[in-house]
Amino acid sequence: MTAVSILLVDDHPIVREGYRRLLERQPGFQVVGEADTAAAAYRAYRDVGPDIVIMDLSLPGAGGLEAIRHIRQWDKGARILVFTMYSGSTFALKAFEAGASGYVTKSSDAAALIKAVGIVARGSRALSDDIAREVAAERLGEGRSLVEDLGPRETEILRLVASGRTTEEIAAFLNLSAKTVQNYHYQIKSKIGARTDAHLVWLAIGAGLVDAEKAD
Repeated sequence: MTAVSILLVDDHPIVREGYRRLLERQPGFQVVGEADTAAAAYRAYRDVGPDIVIMDLSLPGAGGLEAIRHIRQWDKGARILVFTMYSGSTFALKAFEAGASGYVTKSSDAAALIKAVGIVARGSRALSDDIAREVAAERLGEGRSLVEDLGPRETEILRLVASGRTTEEIAAFLNLSAKTVQNYHYQIKSKIGARTDAHLVWLAIGAGLVDAEKAD
């Protein structure tokens, strides 16, 4: 089986070395490059073409969010796992809006990082438990579900969208036209105040419609 190739982006060499050793002790993981700035991360991504980028948000100069945006502009299929000290849901949401595929805090144990790398490698979204709780607490803190105003069909379509299903797949599942599904999608975003599809996924996670580890 081909190893999952990983690019490490962190401005501390000792920290990168620790992560490299941790990751390469796992079967099927190989660190193929390192970078310490957003610009270096972009160049390294183009040079080595890794399967996954593990990205800190705190970088000198342009930060990790800019690095995520830049890489994703060049490669829409880039899989980027944020690994950072920032534990607030705001940073996590911004990272996903920029194009990240996962978000794990450095306060998590090593097993959480290893698990998240595997999840992102499979093409799904990953969240550490503390971030998942933070999102849920913020979104549901007033005791009213954000999806309360949605009908049964709208709720199901939201669940499917947040699970990574395409418009065509949802149309086939529910025996609807693609145009009808697109109209539902727009109405759902309007009703629950989702600014983007990434935001929509976060709201669905916070409302408990999808498991954070399974949302694509």
